[in-house]
Amino acid sequence: MPTNHVKEIRESLLMSKAELARKAGISPLTVDRIEKGAVCRMSTMRKIILALGLGLTDREKVFPENLG
Repeated sequence: MPTNHVKEIRESLLMSKAELARKAGISPLTVDRIEKGAVCRMSTMRKIILALGLGLTDREKVFPENLG
């Protein structure tokens, strides 16, 4: 079960996985794994949040389970 809201937010923006990957500077495979609930580095989380057009203060909206 996914522990983040990356897919929902990406789809609400009508953005493809490939587009998110390009904007974030990561691979589409990484986007796919993260959307399926894989753990990722904090730096990758930051790239995804910014690529979704959000600010880093919105982290809990995207990655609620990963607050440390």
